[in-house]
Amino acid sequence: MDGLSQRVERFLEQRNLVTDVLGALEAKTGLEKRYLAAGAVTLLSLYLLFGYGASLLCNLIGFVYPAYASIKAIESPSKDDDTVWLTYWVVYALFGLAEFFSDLLLSWFPFYYVGKCAFLLFCMAPRPWNGALMLYQRVVRPLFLRHHGAVDRIMNNLSGRALDAAAGITRNVKPSQTLQPKDK
Repeated sequence: MDGLSQRVERFLEQRNLVTDVLGALEAKTGLEKRYLAAGAVTLLSLYLLFGYGASLLCNLIGFVYPAYASIKAIESPSKDDDTVWLTYWVVYALFGLAEFFSDLLLSWFPFYYVGKCAFLLFCMAPRPWNGALMLYQRVVRPLFLRHHGAVDRIMNNLSGRALDAAAGITRNVKPSQTLQPKDK
């Protein structure tokens, strides 16, 4: 727990949007940043447990900051940050797919949204604690390497069929069936 406390203190010493807001609140209230941050985390956790719209809040937490960081990564000259956020989005998409099939059951559990939010925060955490990179390296990548040939063949087959179907539909359309502009 001491390591977590030190990481939180280091984060609160950095200059970013969160620490700027906490600094302004600290100046107005006289309370230290760490207590304000602990209070905000506590309120957020309670809202995720008991508040209306916890699903929306959890999805916003899992989407807004990663989307912002992804745009910044795209605009930066470094490729490393692109890889980090692309990895997050792959894991996020797989989690969303799994959640689609289990959401009706899991949403009835009282700590579901707190757990989901914690998981998403774990996935976007800075290195070396980045959960998305860990899950990608240990689960997604091995599965991909084992099955990507078969998936590529299926996708090529499906795209070929889709193109054939589209070509067949366009060949069967008579010129009189196309949308004609109305005369005024």
